[in-house]
Amino acid sequence: MNRLPPLPVPADPGRVLVTGGSGFLGHHLVQTLLNSGYKVRSLDRIKSNLEHHNLEVMRGDIRDKGDAILACEGIDTVFHTAAIMDTRSHNVIPESTRQLSYEINLEGTKNIVESAMINDVERLVYTSTSSVVIDGQPIAGGDESLPYASNFRDLYTETKTKAEQLVLAANGTHNLYTCALRPSGIWGPGDQMMFKIIIEQLVNGSFKTIFGNGSARLNHSYIHNLVHGQILAAQQLSQHGNAPGQAYFINDGEPVNIMDLSSPLIQALGYQHPAKHVSYRLAKQTFQVWEKLHQVIKLPKPPRTIMALERVSMDNYFSIEKARVELGYSPLFSREDAWEDSIPYYRELHDKIRKEATLRKATYDNIN
Repeated sequence: MNRLPPLPVPADPGRVLVTGGSGFLGHHLVQTLLNSGYKVRSLDRIKSNLEHHNLEVMRGDIRDKGDAILACEGIDTVFHTAAIMDTRSHNVIPESTRQLSYEINLEGTKNIVESAMINDVERLVYTSTSSVVIDGQPIAGGDESLPYASNFRDLYTETKTKAEQLVLAANGTHNLYTCALRPSGIWGPGDQMMFKIIIEQLVNGSFKTIFGNGSARLNHSYIHNLVHGQILAAQQLSQHGNAPGQAYFINDGEPVNIMDLSSPLIQALGYQHPAKHVSYRLAKQTFQVWEKLHQVIKLPKPPRTIMALERVSMDNYFSIEKARVELGYSPLFSREDAWEDSIPYYRELHDKIRKEATLRKATYDNIN
């Protein structure tokens, strides 16, 4: 094995701000930082359920420049995780949602960057997404030299790409060092997106089809692996560190088909894997027509977005070699250990979703 060059001396993150501190990633990041002895300020629009003598909770909105400036006062390192995620196609996005996504993901990021400069913050770690380089074509082992996507088909990719560019362009201005991390499919305890969708489909009986040939490999980012990468990135944001102005793919380092990844969950919940296959081409054409009908005649929205369809139907995975060399990153949890940690949470989530579905059905039956 090739010996890696020694890393520059890690910087001390000092006093930390986590935007979106009550969210999935933000909550875990705040908890890990507190457990490591850091003083943390958590900024979010919703109330945090964490209590700690080193934690300051601030209710605020990154769209408000005043809130952003106040949140950055006395801070050495900002972890900017706050965002709104909507991966629906532009064809089905109402203008109000488009405006909200731009206000939070782009203008909110601009407010945080400018507020960090005003308050002489030393470092800012931005949580981006691997989607910023995904352009509808297969990617196998892609690295950070890939160009940004130019064909934005969903609002999340569009706003996150522009926000990442803004953050990296700010590196070195007013002595602020910035970098961006690009996770893929964040999962684990607290997940309200990735596997929650699969659990809902298992409960309602719609998880019956495999799109494509079932061999497409993807990256995923277990929450504790991603938090580990966040802290390592902050420690390399200094004059002599490796991270200023850089982007890094941070994932579990093991590309895998979504069916293979979700197998432990499906088995633990007592369900069977779907056996029916539908070609990617046919599914994409169907969902494109469905989206148009949703827009024109208000047909219910498609069960999956075009972006989600692409993710499960073609290779889209990325190398973590740059993060390994420049940040010292390697996943803390194997897939097996991550599932052992996560199954109890997902089982509880499944029981809650099933109970809610049963109550809805009973209410409907009583009305009719």
